[in-house]
Amino acid sequence: MSRYEEGIKLIEESCGNGKDNIIALSTVVMEPNADGMPSSCVRDVDAYYEDGVFYITTWAKSNKMLQIAQNKETAFAVCFEGIYGHGIGENLGWVLDPKNAELRVKLRRAFADWYDQANDEKDESCVILAIRITRARIMRDHGAVRYNLDFVKKTEAEDGIIG
Repeated sequence: MSRYEEGIKLIEESCGNGKDNIIALSTVVMEPNADGMPSSCVRDVDAYYEDGVFYITTWAKSNKMLQIAQNKETAFAVCFEGIYGHGIGENLGWVLDPKNAELRVKLRRAFADWYDQANDEKDESCVILAIRITRARIMRDHGAVRYNLDFVKKTEAEDGIIG
């Protein structure tokens, strides 16, 4: 098994199997800060993980969705799991869109404890956000063991650069 495959297995064990994960999701704020530069915005969200993608139900007009519409680059950290990295955000559309039917079932199952309280599925602004991981770092044993994964090339990144 390659180091890339070992790393993927660790992510699956930590985040997969229908688990409701809490991730810190960072987006780029396009309005300039006091120095005239863009800044970042981070927030905790519930996310379902499958095959290199985190899925989040959200409101289409939320700040994160408006920011991703302007710049799809995101960063994330899986809370308390030693997994963090970068991804590309994509609005998959309304949760009740027929193309989202299979994914919606998985999200409802993973988020069963709170899904109906937090989501108004009748509102077409209730959408699914996909964060497609491009690079990730997994740290174990307080950083003694590290995996630097390039999801695009499907290999361990030799440079170790995550962000």
